[in-house]
Amino acid sequence: MGAVLGLVLGGWPGAALGFLIGLLRDVRMQHRAMTSRVLSYDDFFPDFMMTSKEKAVFAPCVIALGAKLSKIDGHVTREEVLAFRHVFRTPHALTSQIGELFDQARRSAEGYEPYAARLTALFGYRPSLLEDVLAGLFYIALADSTRLTRNELLYLRRVSVIFGFSETDFVRIARRVGITLTTTSPPPKKDSAYDVLGLPTTASDDVIKRTYRALVRKHHPDKLMAAGLSPTQVAEATEKIKKINAAYAEICRLRGIK
Repeated sequence: MGAVLGLVLGGWPGAALGFLIGLLRDVRMQHRAMTSRVLSYDDFFPDFMMTSKEKAVFAPCVIALGAKLSKIDGHVTREEVLAFRHVFRTPHALTSQIGELFDQARRSAEGYEPYAARLTALFGYRPSLLEDVLAGLFYIALADSTRLTRNELLYLRRVSVIFGFSETDFVRIARRVGITLTTTSPPPKKDSAYDVLGLPTTASDDVIKRTYRALVRKHHPDKLMAAGLSPTQVAEATEKIKKINAAYAEICRLRGIK
């Protein structure tokens, strides 16, 4: 269009100038369109207080966990997507961005453990936040049914273990959203070194190191004693630290981590 207008108004020199101006305009518009698609997580999950850097990890991990939970029983329903938006208070303006990420993550229900492990590594010092995430996942699982399916329950139990919660914690958190469970069902196996740290065997060396440090900070007896916990609780934490250290040492030996 620039070339045509230039030709009409100024002949061939005008056509060349019009073409150049039109080309520069197209390049500018393309650059603007590309930069507008750069995803920022600053406005995601407004009820969760954290830094921009933390939210850049938190947002995609929580979206992936919600999407893969929705896929765990074979199909994703509109009720589950709406439940996710409701429970995590996602702004309406971000609906399309969340939908794109949700669609990518829900292609398969597999591979959710690394997302849970990443949250544990970053937010292990804030168990209340991880509890809110797990409660939100319970809410999503119930969005299209009055009861949990076996696969949904196994998924939620596994995430709970990775988050570092006990079976008693799991039952209590379920009760927050109106789900009554008992501890009669055996908890997920926690014998291996990876399970002690709440990590999948596919976790990277970096994730393993960060998770180990976070768990040590969370359960360190000196910190708990300073917080005023009872001698019994401090003794339990001491035993837990021993298991965590032993598990980490075993993983380091198997992987050659220095």
